[in-house]
Amino acid sequence: MTDREEIMESDSHDNAQSAKKNSKTSLLDSGEDFEVLDEEDIDDDEPPPLEDVGEGKVQPTNPENTNPDPTGQVDEWLDVLGNGQLKKKVLKEGEGRDSRPQKGQNVKIRLKTSLVDGTVVEEKPDLAFTLGDGDVIQALDLTVQLMAMGEEALIQTDAKYAYGARGSLEPAVPANAELSLEVKLLEATDAPDLELLPPAEKIALASQKRERGNAHYQRGDYAFAVNSYSIALQITESSSKVDITPEEEEGLLDVKVKCLNNMAASQLKLDHYDAALKSCVSALQHQPDNIKALFRMGKVLALQGEYTEAIQTLRKALKLEPSNKTIHAELSKLVKKHSEQRGAEQAMYKKMLGNPSDNSSTQKPRAKSSWGLSWKWLFGATAVAIGGVALSVVIAARN
Repeated sequence: MTDREEIMESDSHDNAQSAKKNSKTSLLDSGEDFEVLDEEDIDDDEPPPLEDVGEGKVQPTNPENTNPDPTGQVDEWLDVLGNGQLKKKVLKEGEGRDSRPQKGQNVKIRLKTSLVDGTVVEEKPDLAFTLGDGDVIQALDLTVQLMAMGEEALIQTDAKYAYGARGSLEPAVPANAELSLEVKLLEATDAPDLELLPPAEKIALASQKRERGNAHYQRGDYAFAVNSYSIALQITESSSKVDITPEEEEGLLDVKVKCLNNMAASQLKLDHYDAALKSCVSALQHQPDNIKALFRMGKVLALQGEYTEAIQTLRKALKLEPSNKTIHAELSKLVKKHSEQRGAEQAMYKKMLGNPSDNSSTQKPRAKSSWGLSWKWLFGATAVAIGGVALSVVIAARN
């Protein structure tokens, strides 16, 4: 199998894994009133949807870059994906193909990142990451597995496999920037056995994967974010053969719930509503009063047309945090929408039944007339009967 075939097969496998107002309105006839906000009082901007994510501005620049071949020797470059957007060239041979690292192994590299104009944006003498877990940019994940131990290589990558259209603050990479990476593979070791990993290290490792998912989310790479959160969840859910304290169990559970919440946010962005609902339910099984899980669950239910359940869920979240303007605004919009939908349904039913109100108004005079005839007939019959009895008495008296 050639290097290109090997990386294409690997990339395909990775993609398969990553793809998951002031008036008061009665709320659901529950007897409880809910103050519905005016549209001008509703702020559509939501707070950062993830757990413990730092905020930052994206680089506004969008330079037009060229990607000249630094050596002019095109034949020496390996077109990794066959599209000309990710190329690798060996600068110094390593220990051979058999020394190449495998996916899932922990690797350590020396990295120097530059823009195509030669500006150095990052230097890391010993960058460590798990190969294939999405801990680094795709360009590194895809090419380091093609390097032999001790090999030094030059990698040219399009922004698509680096920091994309949003760029990066750390390192300082402009939007849509092509990069040149100088890499040396220093070390490759098997990943630790999760069952034997001390709880403190397990918490740290899961938190690291979750933070990487947050970085993917902030750049709009929602599928990659889901992948990172999934890996973090696998770590928190793994069995343990070492002693663990109640505090450490609580720490693992906290990371797990944060991952489920953030995964739900990513799945919502991908329109994977069933998966997002499942993530919210899982989070609420561990923490029934988790406000973020309740809020996202309410949004998912609303998107699925389950307005009654959505309103009940959001109302519960608002009771837990009455000052939360985001939940208040979302609930106000949903109550209005649900009211409009019920009004439309009632109008449709009237139309289907041929306007029952008109029929009832025309039937009332008929009913009145019918009763009048009945009473007249009854009085006449009674008079005839009394007259007959009186006549019989008179005749009997004469006889």
